[in-house]
This record gives sequence, C-alpha cells and structure tokens, in this order.
Amino acid sequence: MAKKDELGKQGEQLAAIYLEAKGMRIIDRNWRCRHGEIDILAEDGPTLVVVEVKTRSSRSHGTALESVDRRKLSKLRTLAAKWLSAQARAFDSVRVDVIAIERFAGDFALRHIRGVI
Repeated sequence: MAKKDELGKQGEQLAAIYLEAKGMRIIDRNWRCRHGEIDILAEDGPTLVVVEVKTRSSRSHGTALESVDRRKLSKLRTLAAKWLSAQARAFDSVRVDVIAIERFAGDFALRHIRGVI
C-alpha cells in the first residue's frame, strides 16, 4: 500500500473513532458508486452525516481543510443523494461534515467542521 493511502486509512480510522466517541453511529465507510466515494456515513440522532476525511502529513499542498473545495462539496451532495436513494429508511436531515487531520512528527491534530454546506 502506498504511503499516502496508508496515511489516509489511518486518518479515516481516527475520524471514525472520534465520531463514535461523540455519540454518532457509523453506518457505512468508503461507500462507492461510479460518481465517487463517501469516506464515512454516520447517524447523529435523526441526521445523516456525510463525512469527508482529509489527512495530511505536510502543508506543502495546503492544509487538510483547504483541500476540500466547493467542487468536492458539490460532489458530496450528489453522492449523498445517490446513497439515500438506495436506502429503505429516511432521515430528518442531512449534514456534510469535514474532518481535517494533520500529522506532524508522529502527532495527529484533528479538526471537525460540522455542517460545511
């Protein structure tokens, strides 16, 4: 596995642990369709939470949070609609969150932005 992929996998695992510690229930991880992928789908009470996880080990290409642009957020909305259309149950609302994780010198810093769109 490439170093970048391994870092991303570690970040997603940390994000899932963090969300569960905040009382959310993980419904699905790495859900894919031909349009793209959702890193984590979680349930926060009656709300479906679509979570984009970005993990960086340097800021040479910007911060983890800066890498989630309008185009990516628009794509997440489309993917959430596709995921919901395949489900038997409904949710009261849908929220898109971003979890930005940066790892420097072995330490991880996690930032959770709720309701980015």
